[in-house]
Amino acid sequence: MLRGIDVVLYEKHQTGEDAFHAPVYEETPVTVHNVLVGAPDTAAIVNELTLTGRRLAYTLALPKGDSHDWHNVTVEFFGQKFRTYGDVVQGMESLVPLPWNKQVKVERYG
Repeated sequence: MLRGIDVVLYEKHQTGEDAFHAPVYEETPVTVHNVLVGAPDTAAIVNELTLTGRRLAYTLALPKGDSHDWHNVTVEFFGQKFRTYGDVVQGMESLVPLPWNKQVKVERYG
């Protein structure tokens, strides 16, 4: 049986504004259970670099029913930090037989 790992997601919450009225955020760590981490093939890495200028490190498969905001946030797993990018791709929950129906791309961060 397939089983994912625990991933730490740093949720952003706006805490105020700076002197130029740009929002200031605070990050709160939240553990998300049963996330699949997939390594991309060489062609996917090259395509992402060519199309977006970002180096794809992994693709995360998110569990069904997850309601966290995964857009442009920091995640941590394997003892390293990554940043999500692009939109979350979601399949129809009832048509996907496995416990994961969303995907998001991550690049190495910091």
